[in-house]
Amino acid sequence: MLAAGSLHAIGQTFNASFTPAASEKNFSGKVFLYLSKDSRNPKDEMVGVYKFPCFSITVKDVKPGQKVVFNDASVFYPTVLSDIERGEYHAQVVWDRNEGGRSIGQSPGNMYNESVPVKITKNTKQAFDIVCKQVIKEPSFVETQFIKELKSPSVLLTAFYKRPTSVNAAVILPKEYFSQPSRKFPVLYWISGYGGDYHAYSGKNDPSVPIDTTACIRVYLDGNCPGGHSVYANSDNNGPWGDALTKELIPLVEKTYRTNAARLLTGHSSGGWTVLWLQTHYPKVFMACWSSSPDPVDFRSFQTIDLYSEKNIFYGKDSVLRVAGTIAGRFPWIAMKNMYDMEHVIWRGEQMHSFNFVFGARNNDGTPRSLIDDATGVIDPVSVERWKNYDISLYVRTNWQQLKTNLQGKIRVSVGEQDNFLLNYPVHLLDDEAKKLDAGFVFGYYPGDHFTVSTPEYKTAGYRFLQQKYNESGIKN
Repeated sequence: MLAAGSLHAIGQTFNASFTPAASEKNFSGKVFLYLSKDSRNPKDEMVGVYKFPCFSITVKDVKPGQKVVFNDASVFYPTVLSDIERGEYHAQVVWDRNEGGRSIGQSPGNMYNESVPVKITKNTKQAFDIVCKQVIKEPSFVETQFIKELKSPSVLLTAFYKRPTSVNAAVILPKEYFSQPSRKFPVLYWISGYGGDYHAYSGKNDPSVPIDTTACIRVYLDGNCPGGHSVYANSDNNGPWGDALTKELIPLVEKTYRTNAARLLTGHSSGGWTVLWLQTHYPKVFMACWSSSPDPVDFRSFQTIDLYSEKNIFYGKDSVLRVAGTIAGRFPWIAMKNMYDMEHVIWRGEQMHSFNFVFGARNNDGTPRSLIDDATGVIDPVSVERWKNYDISLYVRTNWQQLKTNLQGKIRVSVGEQDNFLLNYPVHLLDDEAKKLDAGFVFGYYPGDHFTVSTPEYKTAGYRFLQQKYNESGIKN
């Protein structure tokens, strides 16, 4: 029997095993216990946004049928097993093979159990057995007339991960693709926010929506990778996603479908950050981008925290908890400390660690270097120096003379002034810097939050900007 440490099991314990039907091979890696009083499937919940007890242990060479033990030596949130609130819970265990999926609870190949009810009482010596019989399957994609799946085998990412890896997308065709068989179309690369999945288009058959008035092919990208959202940026921990997109997937799109020379970008949230990154780092590849409510584009305002001058990401003045999310930009909803504390247990695929995977250096053990001390919230100045490479505002103003010819006037950024994640503040900083450079970038500020800002007026302005840039190119439909 394996345990997370040398301590004897005390208080409540959970014994977990997997059946030969789930895997005939021994398992080495991390195992996770999820508990929730509210959600029947806590393994599928978004860590930090939804708070629930979770625990992890690291094991080696566990045989099918052999038990591992979660006890007070496990890595925990919010407290050790002995001290969690009493009551009835839904319990799930996941064995993480880390074979490519983003969310641990939904990654193909991972073993898990269907949710089981447990009742934790005042009895201090309870033990629960959980047997994992299921394996998360690779999702299938059903193509239709207008919706196609595209998987681009990546030499670059395969070399990085040392396993076959592809860049995947849903291709959404306009109705004119079939009614005008000799016509070529611009391509709008449409990048999802954090947690999106291109499989959402499986089985659907709605044709592509035009860029304002011009029919286009849309390529929907979700950015999912083991570290979270790749944001299609080359990074030490995720690998060369930007190069894989521009050098491998895009040529395959243009080989497979009738495209003209126009490549445009749009995306919301993490997708909004992505399109700004791609437009500023591959300005000759893309004609223009419309970024909607992007993740922090200026690290002087990372959830309003100045990473360059402030010392702690958990606490502000007078030890007030800093917020990661709000209601209407004002009322605290999610605390930075809660998100980091949970992600200290659920070590990959979630929002804050997703930033570490993209922006951070790679430790000797293959994990990303954290922005902070996970226990105290103290910001690591060495990590901040590394993060500077991904501060879009800093990059633009530092390199503007080299970028100007290919980037002038190609960017529009829109955001709600009540953004839940306080993303309007760094957008204003970028706006100020762009004005100093006379960069010709367009900024739009609207009433609404991260989820309600996307009104018809908001979308029309964004698509008209892309249409204008397309018209200026002189490419004929």
